[in-house]
Amino acid sequence: MILSSPLDYREAARRRLPRFLFDYVDGGAFGEETMAANRADLSAIRLRQRVLRDVSAPSLETSLFGERMAMPVLLAPIGLGGMMRRRGEVQVARAACRADIPYILSTVSVCSAAEVTQSCGRPVWFQLYVLKDRGFMRHALERAQALGATKLVFTVDMPVPGARYRDAHSGMSGPHAPLRRMMQAVGRPGWAWDVGLRGRPHDLGNITDYRGQPTSLTDYIGWLGANFDPAITWRDLEWIRDFWKGEMIVKGLLDPDDARDAVRFGADGIIVSNHGGRQLDGALSTARALPAIVDAVGDALTVLVDGGIRTGLDVVRMLALGARGVLLGRAYIYALAARGEQGVTHLLNLIAQGMTVSMALNGVRSVGEIDRSSLT
Repeated sequence: MILSSPLDYREAARRRLPRFLFDYVDGGAFGEETMAANRADLSAIRLRQRVLRDVSAPSLETSLFGERMAMPVLLAPIGLGGMMRRRGEVQVARAACRADIPYILSTVSVCSAAEVTQSCGRPVWFQLYVLKDRGFMRHALERAQALGATKLVFTVDMPVPGARYRDAHSGMSGPHAPLRRMMQAVGRPGWAWDVGLRGRPHDLGNITDYRGQPTSLTDYIGWLGANFDPAITWRDLEWIRDFWKGEMIVKGLLDPDDARDAVRFGADGIIVSNHGGRQLDGALSTARALPAIVDAVGDALTVLVDGGIRTGLDVVRMLALGARGVLLGRAYIYALAARGEQGVTHLLNLIAQGMTVSMALNGVRSVGEIDRSSLT
């Protein structure tokens, strides 16, 4: 299969992954309307086409939270990355280091924070959920800081898990799930050899470090379900803000009032996100929610965004709406599943090329020039 566009990687991933894993990555909540709106609303954003502007020396470089990066793109935290390719989070981290952009490691990664950090030789950003088990949260924060992490992405939009019907249909959860997963794996021999046999251990490294015993996929589903905390409030996060020595970025905001609360709380940044359409179906797309949030917080903190971003053109659109940087999620996971580290590297090169072309045709030479004047 020829992979000449970022959009090609989705089909390549579908062909290679067992159904339960592809649907886990590809699916959303309920009827998946918000997930679809993320793509549709972003695609509807129109940019000005400008001419004769001397766009001969484009630059994608930027800086976020004092960290220079080659382009305003980050790789979002996605659970179970190590089930997409053998030691998948390690492969993603190496690709991100090579591209000189940040990788945000999920709490529920297969590879532990220690393994991932050692693989690329520099700290990753670390993501943490709001959980009832405060002992785990403290342990995870201590481990991340000991490994040199200075950026904490705190996900707040999962007080309860969304209703993800595809997971029950595919065998990720539901009756006879382990047997169904095994039968699907047999039908994907490339994945079964690379991940099923050679990618062990198939546990969740950060949780295993804390529990002192392997955490299987079944354990993972049960542990997370028992640990989501619907009673959490901003006040409950104060100990984390005081404990964490670096920057704290709150992920999962769609409402301007919540964004103002994040400013009062003392967050350094926020990520406008609807969890890829995997939580509240019918919520705003991130492209529609972003401008009002940017207006609400002004320069009080740094605003990032995710949701439906697949191409370099999409990155430019989100920057024009006011984001300082964007997070790729499904885009890079499809590439990881299809071709591993090489696929992620190729995907990021395509994103950079797409940004460069879009910026030139929009008449700008640097990321800092992209703003709402870039829109029609």
